[in-house]
Amino acid sequence: MATDHTTALRAFRLIARHGSFTRAAAELEVTASALSQTLRQLETHVGVRLLHRTTRRVGLTEAGRAFLERITPALGEIDDAIDALRQHGDRPVGTLRIAVPQMVLETLVAPTLAEFMRAWPEVRVDIQVENRLTDLVAEGFDAGIRLGERLARDMVAVPLGGRQRAVVVGSPSYLEAHDRPQHPRDLAAHDCIRFRFSSGAIYRWEFAHPSGPSKGQWFELDVDGPLTTNDPALAIRAAMDGLGLTHMVELSVRAAIADGRLVTVLDDWLPPFDGFYLYYPSRLQVPPKLRVFIEHLRRSVPHLL
Repeated sequence: MATDHTTALRAFRLIARHGSFTRAAAELEVTASALSQTLRQLETHVGVRLLHRTTRRVGLTEAGRAFLERITPALGEIDDAIDALRQHGDRPVGTLRIAVPQMVLETLVAPTLAEFMRAWPEVRVDIQVENRLTDLVAEGFDAGIRLGERLARDMVAVPLGGRQRAVVVGSPSYLEAHDRPQHPRDLAAHDCIRFRFSSGAIYRWEFAHPSGPSKGQWFELDVDGPLTTNDPALAIRAAMDGLGLTHMVELSVRAAIADGRLVTVLDDWLPPFDGFYLYYPSRLQVPPKLRVFIEHLRRSVPHLL
């Protein structure tokens, strides 16, 4: 293997992340053939095949997956150590990798991202849009953003903007042509635009009883309809175009509700819930690049809500 074996390990991690030699090579600014040679040297050194290669895709072998899980935290520690050496007195530098759901990117991160990058020009920002639950450590992220109810207990969590609520929305034209649902069970008679997670699971719409002995208790409901997507923006657009009702965090459709393109229904069944958090692995020392990003979001997010 190459004398600088961390180069080969980083290359392996990047190929696994992209599932492609070509995309990984482009990011590293090397040729795909050179990257393939680096991986062959690594596999020869460890004596085990790490990747399945076909003409259409690249995937991890069972041994490769286990190896990636072991080396990723170590490479993260090396990256942190290098960044710390570069910082010379706590100066934020280096690449900050963040996993962000699309709705959060568009409403809480993107509006002030340029302001952050102008303030900290030595910090490179690598944002991965992820609508799934992301393993930060295994996938090499510094931090992520997700709803509080989905946070792992071993993560440090910084609240962003307080409690949120979901809404069921449809266009005025759709609601003029259909009876408005008064109870979640009425959705059985409606076209619903469904959301598919990256895992393949279909999101079950969540509601809470507004009164009676079950007041405040949440329950889930399967819905059906003509469109299923893993893109929240497409679901919102479809609802505005009159294809049916959709269930979204209010933050992502607030503008469309305000200007009348969408109308809410079943509001009494959708109380507030724990909101969004920036979260990161528990460490004794937060890297300066992440610390200033946290400070930026805590300062800017309240003004966006």
